[in-house]
Amino acid sequence: MRRRPGIGGLQTHAAARDQFRLLGENVAKIRTDLMKEQLATFRSQLEDFARKHKNDIRKNPAFRSQFHEMCAKVGVDPLASNKGFWAELLGIGDFYYELGVQIVDICLATRALNGGLINLQELCHLLRQRRKNDRGVVSEDDCLRAISKLKVLGSGFEVISVGKKKLVRSVPTELNKDHNEILELAQTQGFVTVEEVERRLSWNSGRAIDALETLLDEGLAMIDDGHRDGKRRYWFPCVSPISSLIGVDS
Repeated sequence: MRRRPGIGGLQTHAAARDQFRLLGENVAKIRTDLMKEQLATFRSQLEDFARKHKNDIRKNPAFRSQFHEMCAKVGVDPLASNKGFWAELLGIGDFYYELGVQIVDICLATRALNGGLINLQELCHLLRQRRKNDRGVVSEDDCLRAISKLKVLGSGFEVISVGKKKLVRSVPTELNKDHNEILELAQTQGFVTVEEVERRLSWNSGRAIDALETLLDEGLAMIDDGHRDGKRRYWFPCVSPISSLIGVDS
């Protein structure tokens, strides 16, 4: 018959368990302290890098994008505040604040035409036109970062993906799966017809007309009845270059 451990054995086992626990905690603390030390070193090197290359960061969009990636890896957000080290050194916060204001202006200026949904590439094109006298080039990455800061306005600014395109939404319009499929289909020509939607998406007439008329009511589509074949075209400025014709210069 196996003997049960005595009190002394239990105490020895408990002491050993406590020693292992303390050892584990010490190892974890050493690792945490080492990681903090490494992060502090990385951040210090990042500050030195920013000082050395601040002109490239300000003027070169590709370089600026890589710099943001480096910051993200060490938990630094240069856009978190307009005050402090990064703002004083690079002026990045002011740069994106200015972009955000101009993006809002462009979205408002084109809203009557596109219903508050604009192609990201076109938005960047219009933004560059507005800033053509400014030094430096604005990239899509810059636009995306500026838009991400506009979310604090609570006014519906966000980027959505439809097919291969990214669209910027400046109104709280909800698009369902049918709407997204029509917008994706319209990317080829900029427009669709009821017949095309029925054929390409295998929908019945009622479903196609209902989705198209909803998009029309939301201001996202424009109708064109002036064709010999008698087929109504539903144009979508958010996926076609039509809205670039509107004047948005300041």
